[in-house]
Amino acid sequence: MIVVNEVSKAYGSRTLFDNVSVKFSPGNRYGLTGPNGAGKSTFMKILSGELEPSNRGTITRPQRIGVLKQDQYAYDNERIIDTVMMGNELLWNTFKERDALCELPDLTEEQMNRLGDLESIIADENGYMAEFEAGEILRGIGIPDEQHENLMSSLPIDFKFRVLLAQALFAGPQALFLDEPTNHLDLDSIHWLEDFLQDYDGTLIVISHDRHFLNSVCTHIADIDYDTIIIYPGGYDDMVEHKLQARQTIENENRDKAKKIAQLQEFVSRFAAGQRSSQVQSRRKEIARLAPQELKRSNIQRPYIRFEQEKPMGREVLEVEGLSKSFDGKKLFENLRLDINRGEKIAIIGGNGVGKTTLIRCLIGEIEPDAGKVKWGDNAAWSYYPQDFHSEIKPGSTALEWLNQFMVDEGDNLVRSVLGRMLFSGDEALKATEALSGGETARLLMARMMMLKNPILIFDEPTNHLDLEAVSALGDGLSQFPGTVFVVSHDRDLISDVATRVISFTENGVIDWLDTYPEYLKVHKFKDFARAGKK
Repeated sequence: MIVVNEVSKAYGSRTLFDNVSVKFSPGNRYGLTGPNGAGKSTFMKILSGELEPSNRGTITRPQRIGVLKQDQYAYDNERIIDTVMMGNELLWNTFKERDALCELPDLTEEQMNRLGDLESIIADENGYMAEFEAGEILRGIGIPDEQHENLMSSLPIDFKFRVLLAQALFAGPQALFLDEPTNHLDLDSIHWLEDFLQDYDGTLIVISHDRHFLNSVCTHIADIDYDTIIIYPGGYDDMVEHKLQARQTIENENRDKAKKIAQLQEFVSRFAAGQRSSQVQSRRKEIARLAPQELKRSNIQRPYIRFEQEKPMGREVLEVEGLSKSFDGKKLFENLRLDINRGEKIAIIGGNGVGKTTLIRCLIGEIEPDAGKVKWGDNAAWSYYPQDFHSEIKPGSTALEWLNQFMVDEGDNLVRSVLGRMLFSGDEALKATEALSGGETARLLMARMMMLKNPILIFDEPTNHLDLEAVSALGDGLSQFPGTVFVVSHDRDLISDVATRVISFTENGVIDWLDTYPEYLKVHKFKDFARAGKK
């Protein structure tokens, strides 16, 4: 069990949470939610011991914890199986010290005694079975024996993540901390991770912007809001409903109290100077008792995302004939044919590195295909949101100045209005572009797309830096957009809500599915990865 007692965290004058006391029980899986900047990662680091609270609050945690490392490239020069064993830091450091002593030509008596101590630690940590157990976990996550001696650099990014998850699990942790584990995972890998975590019997605390993932995995939601943390039973949707109902109940009670107070005050006003002083005093006491319950202001903010098109296109938006592309001898797609009509909303899905982004870049002319042609319809104009968007916004200006350059004839008022809808209110609009967070940069790029009013919108992994409220707002905006949408995404709720057509990169080629994603899943199932080797 993890017990948090009166913990606070502040940065300068800004309080993230104040005197929080909560418990996280074994066997439960908690989703840690809240908007960007609410302090989710900070709270998780306090729970795991990486950060100290601002006050003298206390954290009681299990002896063995597992923390998913964020940098998938940190172990590129290590063997895969060694990377897993590094999850038991005590054991790994003991191995290294023992091996260093064993390489010495002669040992002093003190070194001999130390060697004996190290062997005792290895025995206590079951170190003589460590490589066997690490191999079992690797097989369970879909990495065969013949790859265990390879370097981490040989793995694609989604399998690097699996190894890092195996590392977090290796020491048999009683609590597991995962911060945005679905980032960089394809749909098959996310489905595998859900199955894996549902079998974990320790205390799981996970941060994710994937609503479907939270609903599938979590037994409870720990929500950061109102400067505190409240735990709700159920998944993310259950938490949202519970919060809305609780707030509605307080609002209704306050409304009833206000009505009753008005009646009592009328009585007091009429008879305050009369013969009914005892009754007036009674009414005044009742007025004090009926004081409305304070409704704290939530820190949850939802952007208002609405895309419009200034000049609609004709019915035929895009024609693709015989499109082919390979990289380094790997065939990504071959002889691809597509006819896209106005108003279609196309989800492009598939594993990492299969060619989704390459297809988009071929369509918009950033990359030359090996063969085939791309023909856009008359008046075609698109707004593009790239997966790696950091080079899109140059340093040296404010958010307002950067957005103004695309609407030189509109003036500051319209630009400020759009920025306000995207949560850049007041002085936030004057924030330097180099100081923008990932979520703020994403919202600023979407503000540009809203202002340009092009009839075609193209998104490559737009949810990676958005919080749950912004992802939901984006889904609403795309669903209501009358133009044509292309979206590369691994967010199942987004593509289920938005897509009217699915282009899927599979092991057997590209499937052009002329229906929704839920209908696609009825025919094309997720990959069935092995699920052995869990601790």
